[in-house]
Amino acid sequence: MMRGNVFSVFLCAILLVALAGCGSKSQEDVMKALDEKMDEMTSYQAEAKMTFQTGDKPQVYNVEIWYKHPSYYRVSLKNADKHQSQMILRNDEGVFVFTPALNKSFRFQSDWPKNSSQAYLYESLVKDILSDSKASFKATKNHYVFETKTNYPNSSMIPKQEITLNKKDLSPVSVKVMDTDRNALLTVQFSKVEFNKKFDDDAFDTSKNMTGARLEVPTMAKAEDQALEVMYPVDLPEGVKQVDEKEVVSENGKRIIMTFAGEKSFTLVEEKAEVLPATSTPTLVNGEPVDLGFAIGALTDQTLTWSYKGVDFTLASTDLTPDEMVMVARSVQGKAVK
Repeated sequence: MMRGNVFSVFLCAILLVALAGCGSKSQEDVMKALDEKMDEMTSYQAEAKMTFQTGDKPQVYNVEIWYKHPSYYRVSLKNADKHQSQMILRNDEGVFVFTPALNKSFRFQSDWPKNSSQAYLYESLVKDILSDSKASFKATKNHYVFETKTNYPNSSMIPKQEITLNKKDLSPVSVKVMDTDRNALLTVQFSKVEFNKKFDDDAFDTSKNMTGARLEVPTMAKAEDQALEVMYPVDLPEGVKQVDEKEVVSENGKRIIMTFAGEKSFTLVEEKAEVLPATSTPTLVNGEPVDLGFAIGALTDQTLTWSYKGVDFTLASTDLTPDEMVMVARSVQGKAVK
């Protein structure tokens, strides 16, 4: 009788170990499954809330992402103020950024989104996981959690990200992009992900999306009907301060020119944005689209331009690094005490 009880306990122990083994996967198992999923995936549609913790207050966007293999993208970003709605589109014609409230469109000769991490693109997250040999991993009841390095050539100040995946289908749940002190400066919370989504043949067509974006978002009033709200950068490189500010007359009313100097120097120009005719063709930009949190900017070697709240901004410098230009631009969100 004693021997039978011992044998039963032994069998139960083996069964429990086997069940535990079946219920959990190793980091290598999950990475292999992610690699296989990328090979099988033909498309997806996702919805998410993206929050930037920069400037005076968080900037929150609702993001809708469409992807079709191998390289078609449609990313729509909208915040509570519809005038800040923008769209990034990639198709055979190139990479486009639309700002429908201003009837503005830019065309980039760019490898976007392959040239850096993109926290709201699933395949970018998987790529970051698979390419980081030192990524950390843990499994919870419902999720797999990876911590990886980021690939932001213009933002070394946010070197780490925490990526949470659903155990059931490896879909993205959330992403936290962290600074060197592990503060989350960017978070993405996914609310819906549908893999292998069927899209219409013209879903990524340039003209269709430009027209659709204009119909959905009201065009802003003409520049002369608006007051210019002057904004100042909150974050400046060490040893840099504002030394001058001039107001000059421009075609759209007035232009503000700020000069900053010290360890490094740069100029910030602000003027009321011009609302273009609805028939305007995209402007070719020799640069890269950059997500500033509240707007999509165009970054070149010495300039960073963007539009926000009906104002056009141009940041120009031969001294600032791309990291520093993005940092300064992200902090230009309101009135600063000088």
